[in-house]
Amino acid sequence: MNIGLIDVDGHNFPNLALMKLSAYYKQAGHCVEFADMFNTYDIVFKSKVFTFTPDDYTKYDAKKIVKGGTGYKNFNITLDDKIEYICPDYSLYNIDYAMGFLTRGCIRNCSFCVVPKKEGKIKPHQDISDFLADKKKAVLLDNNVLSCNFGIQQIEKIINLGIKVDFNQGLDARIINKSDYIVKLLSNVKWFKPLRMACDCIENLKIIVNVIKKLRESNVTPKKYFIYVIVNQEIDDALTIARELKKYRCDVFAQPFIDYNDNIEITRKQKDFCRWVNHKAIFNTIDFADYKYGR
Repeated sequence: MNIGLIDVDGHNFPNLALMKLSAYYKQAGHCVEFADMFNTYDIVFKSKVFTFTPDDYTKYDAKKIVKGGTGYKNFNITLDDKIEYICPDYSLYNIDYAMGFLTRGCIRNCSFCVVPKKEGKIKPHQDISDFLADKKKAVLLDNNVLSCNFGIQQIEKIINLGIKVDFNQGLDARIINKSDYIVKLLSNVKWFKPLRMACDCIENLKIIVNVIKKLRESNVTPKKYFIYVIVNQEIDDALTIARELKKYRCDVFAQPFIDYNDNIEITRKQKDFCRWVNHKAIFNTIDFADYKYGR
């Protein structure tokens, strides 16, 4: 068969589902490529992660088109286990690192997150060796790896293997704050991207600051401390968080609250605030009170 793949979100970040589909169909002897409107396919797989990404309306000559991913708001379409647990085809995006989930689900129930609805409570998913291949680095997509004993055991294994990692979706500062063992564990991790955490609400700011101090004192030395900040329509809390984290030389990234059901619009002020924070030349030189937003 001829199999066509479409990364609806674009190619800025590799699509894990497409890499798994590519591995499965290539191993079965089929021809796999990113879909081309001038070719003919037996099946075209379209994958979309983000709800705000416009769909791809290109007309493909295909017997069957399958849409999947969180961006399509349909949790009933999932990969079969024989595909879900396969080692991805990293040659699809020509990347030099591995990608995967050690755990799925989360212990939290954040209003802005679809993970609890999509994946349920935290649970073991896959051993790092199952998708590491020959790579020396790994991007891990777990939503709360520190909240699962299996996840902790996998981090211990990662340390023993000596591979560099990026916990791409962030680590839970509330768990780190309560565990000296986890702080010590993270001091032995090799990083190839920033250490990421999230400050989703003003109540967590003191915890984040305390964790940053603990990690630095314990020589946890990634390239940067990268903190996600959710920006609601009333930006006051996000402004307090951004100003405080700036004092601790953190790389702050602001993103507006995105309603999964599209019931809440993003305001001009949210957009301007995010631009102020995320444009580092501006963020590092002037305060938001002096920022001429709206232009």
